[in-house]
Amino acid sequence: MSQLSRLPIDSLHGSPWAEGPVYITTVASGPDEENWQWQMTLVDVDQEAVFPSHTDLRRHFVPLDAPVELAFADGHTQHLARLQVAQFDLSHDPQTCLPSAPTRTFNLKLRGDVQGELIVRPLNGAMVLLAPSGWRWFLLLLSGRAKVIADHRSQPLEANDMLWIDPIPSHPVRIEGGGELVLVRLPTA
Repeated sequence: MSQLSRLPIDSLHGSPWAEGPVYITTVASGPDEENWQWQMTLVDVDQEAVFPSHTDLRRHFVPLDAPVELAFADGHTQHLARLQVAQFDLSHDPQTCLPSAPTRTFNLKLRGDVQGELIVRPLNGAMVLLAPSGWRWFLLLLSGRAKVIADHRSQPLEANDMLWIDPIPSHPVRIEGGGELVLVRLPTA
């Protein structure tokens, strides 16, 4: 059977970042928290903040509540609309992030050759998720209401609910409802 496991938002604990005016909440890390190969974070940004540089990872980044302006070392800037996903690595890593209004950002960080995918999209009706063997899904419902259906199990979701989806390979998982969602596909090991 496919597994649907809620991640209670009150189980997450964030902290202020020592180098700037942001608040960082680690959502999950794997395969373990100390020696992670992938990590998901939510970052609250309400003013210009330094973008932490990492020499050993690739980052998928999306502003959730308001557009942001990213500034790079070579002087150019990049505007990201709300819910627009960008990808960065050491050769193309921003230095600062300036939100147009207070916003949360979602970050998927990947080390080495670990693969992962970040999808942010509206939900209007139904969609189907497939995951080949060795993959799982993480879902954050940003707004609206939804129901996740896998095999004979279902899980209702409200805004800001989070859910791990461990599907049986070749068994589709349906998401029905309306709103906006963040989906992350990650390796199971």
